[in-house]
Amino acid sequence: MTAFHVRRPALALLALGTGIAALAPAIAADAPPVPHKVAFDRYSMTLDGKPLYVWSGSFHYWRLPSPDLWRDVLQKMKAAGFNAVEVYFHWGYHSPKRGVYDFTGIRDVDRLLDMARDAGIYVIARPGPYINAETDAGGFPNWLVATAGKPRSPSPDYTAAYREWMTQINRIIARHQVTDGRGTVLLYQVENEFYDDSPDGQRYLQDLEDEARADGITVPLFGNHNENFFEGLGALDLPGFDSYPLDFDCTRPARWNAVYDFSHEREKLTRWPLFFPEYQGGAFDVWGGPGYEACRKLTGPEFERVFYEATMASGSTMQNFYMTYGGINWGWLSSPGVYTSYDYGAALTASRQLTSKYDQQKLLGYLTQTVAPLARTDARAATAAENPRVRVTRRVNPNDGTQFYFLRHADASDTTSDATHLTLAQAAGKPLVVPQQPGTAIRLDGRDAKVLLADYALGAQRLAYSTSELLTHVRQDDRDVAVFYGRQGEDGETVLRFDAEPAVKVVAGQVASHWDAGTHTLRLNYRHDGLARVAITPKAGGALFVLLADNDAAVRFWRLDTAAGPLLLRGPHLARTAALSGGAVALAGDTDAATDLEVFAPRGTQAVTWNGLPVATTATPSGSLEGHLDGPAPVTLPALDTWRVHDAAPEIAPGFDDRAWQATDRTSTPNPYWNKALPILDSDDYGFHHGNVWYRGHFTATGKETGIRLSASLGVHLGNHGIFTAWLNGHFLGNNPSGSQQFPIDPAWLKKGADNVIAVLVDNHGHLQEEKNGAFREPRGLLSAVFAGATTAIHWRIQGNRGGEDLPDAARGPFNAGGLYGERMGWQMPAFADAAWATATLPRHTAQPGVEWYRTDFTLDLPKDQDVPIALRIHDDAPHRYRAVIFINGWQLGRYISDVGPQTDFELPPGLLNPNGKNTIAIAAWSTAQDGGLGQVSLVMQGNYRTSLRVAPVTAPVK
Repeated sequence: MTAFHVRRPALALLALGTGIAALAPAIAADAPPVPHKVAFDRYSMTLDGKPLYVWSGSFHYWRLPSPDLWRDVLQKMKAAGFNAVEVYFHWGYHSPKRGVYDFTGIRDVDRLLDMARDAGIYVIARPGPYINAETDAGGFPNWLVATAGKPRSPSPDYTAAYREWMTQINRIIARHQVTDGRGTVLLYQVENEFYDDSPDGQRYLQDLEDEARADGITVPLFGNHNENFFEGLGALDLPGFDSYPLDFDCTRPARWNAVYDFSHEREKLTRWPLFFPEYQGGAFDVWGGPGYEACRKLTGPEFERVFYEATMASGSTMQNFYMTYGGINWGWLSSPGVYTSYDYGAALTASRQLTSKYDQQKLLGYLTQTVAPLARTDARAATAAENPRVRVTRRVNPNDGTQFYFLRHADASDTTSDATHLTLAQAAGKPLVVPQQPGTAIRLDGRDAKVLLADYALGAQRLAYSTSELLTHVRQDDRDVAVFYGRQGEDGETVLRFDAEPAVKVVAGQVASHWDAGTHTLRLNYRHDGLARVAITPKAGGALFVLLADNDAAVRFWRLDTAAGPLLLRGPHLARTAALSGGAVALAGDTDAATDLEVFAPRGTQAVTWNGLPVATTATPSGSLEGHLDGPAPVTLPALDTWRVHDAAPEIAPGFDDRAWQATDRTSTPNPYWNKALPILDSDDYGFHHGNVWYRGHFTATGKETGIRLSASLGVHLGNHGIFTAWLNGHFLGNNPSGSQQFPIDPAWLKKGADNVIAVLVDNHGHLQEEKNGAFREPRGLLSAVFAGATTAIHWRIQGNRGGEDLPDAARGPFNAGGLYGERMGWQMPAFADAAWATATLPRHTAQPGVEWYRTDFTLDLPKDQDVPIALRIHDDAPHRYRAVIFINGWQLGRYISDVGPQTDFELPPGLLNPNGKNTIAIAAWSTAQDGGLGQVSLVMQGNYRTSLRVAPVTAPVK
């Protein structure tokens, strides 16, 4: 066993145990520090000697620029049974300029890690320096484009750059480690998807490991580099595998690939557990794609059941799902190819709403955190199912004999409905065929899978087996309460062992019981339909209360652990937190409608509050308390009827004064992707890294110029839809989305012997992700301009976002604003005075290529105890050739391309949106051809919840 246990000076801490119970109470910020011993063996991680099943989901704080919503996501993950969250830290998000690092406001990762501590959830830290993540440059800062040195190598230039970042982020992560007793950081990833095991690659990885240790990282170091770096230079403490078995084609959401069996990899890992730092939790979508609901269907609950249980069946005890909450590529965060939403088809939508995928992950998450023997199992032979279409895998805990039977179709994509019996191995006696009840069977209806338990110590009881799946069980006083579930309409059979026949009372539902004196077993038979309840009282020992649910009923249960013991709730849309003290239980959560609340709590619990308000309750025959919760009040959103509009491309006019712009006069660059053409026009070389960039080229016409070939680098990989448009002396030349085109010149447009101007507006859709040769350094913007018919020289000037790398709006950071005239003038800001602008109604169409800005104000007055996710929608009856950049209260929250799609709804997160006051929408609409304009714009309500969540406004400039 490899252990990590370092005692260091600490700030604040609370002791952690393992599993769902250990992390249930929020970790007190003022508790004394108690360092913990983190270790692992071939089965699992251990914490203070106890096996830990790691059930984790990915979340990117930088894709949700409202810190109070971080708490919302973490609480929702914890409520679903996740005991860990995996977090990428984005170098470029924190560093707009070399030597400048910002960890305040929406970048306050100390606050994020404190929230994880408060939620009682472990953190798997992934600081890069490279993260991939479908983000601009894979997380590299864009100032790195204009530096020398091979990235992801021991190159001195690159090393000096990444050490800036690692030193900054490591010292923050180090303050929150489990091993130091100051937080919940459990693991630390070195690099990301790094497969270069050459001597240079090994040296690079070792340098990063040495840097982490020197900076105070004491938790295990892991990688997701699959078969690399198990041994030798650069070897990691804990290796990991990535797997995306369905790939990323959401256009065919019914298509499945085969399930890969990782049991071979599991057996090869003689010193480590089988760890998936990334297992498919959804899929990214691309410009022009089918939309994220198709991705959610592709990787829906059936996929989760079949594929996630398959990794359990192979012996994995460490799974992280990418993504659990995807979020928003607000500003210019995305890499080429992906659009504003990074919803990912995940369990939580981009608007933070629960989905059926969340429900399924909760069903499995509760199992992993409830059934401790699952963290240590060996593969054992299983008798084949009587139905050859059904595959059975068996695993057994070597310490206590708990058995796990994993059932699915042999062909995982099989959509037939099949029935079978299962043969259980027994420690004493001949194998047992189940279910025993005549006329019943275990069903697999289509793409389904099941994890069935046998020989399990269920609290003070002994579960012989169940053909239903176990959700969770809790011990309260001398009673165990257990929840089993199955698909609606399917038969179930649960068998328990007792020394003598117990008393059985069916409290609700249709359940038949049978006592077998020869085997000392009580058999319950039932059909999953709603919720049945059975009270079992043995002649000696504690009681057992069994809840038998169908899937819909099961997902309405919530387990909340408190310092005084576990609680089981039924009814609300979401249960966030619980505190139990002195016979009173304080609950917090969300309702989406009026609902009953049922609380299973220790004896003596009399008072219940929900979100701070008392709940009148009555005792039930189930030994629970039942009350009623109100749903949210109705909400009506205002119409967006009144708009103001202003022309916003003065750069097109020949007489526009561009003397303050930078001259493109650089003759060399350390960027190895430079094409050796002069002058250097790459916008990154001039400090303009994000958004739209203007070029104005001055030349003295000879009159022989018959055309001009403009070449630009737009990042056309992965379905990117970058574009540029060009004008000569105010005359529209055209547009090009592919990067290079020759445009004819009408001689009448030229001013022979005088100054002429070419104006080019370029859409930078982001920098490529890095693979291994510096692809993120591919230039952006114009590359060259050559006249046909003449060799006339052009003198270029460039203008991007105001200030370049020196940000005038540090609160929103480097990705928020581009180089449009309106952005440089602050037209996106709420305090900008637009009273002199013309009025307009939408939709509005124009035949004039160029840029127009639209602004409107609206007022909200939402109930303060409600969470109302709101989106801005742009609707076009037919595609038009324009692209829009959307701002709410100064925050760039959307990019829309009418003739490409698919995104039409853009989330407006609370904290950026003012729920009780004035809000300002500003939209820059760039017509790239003669059929542009702006479509109908409206607000849409995506959900409505009464909640304990409170969101403070994010502080940022208003002008």
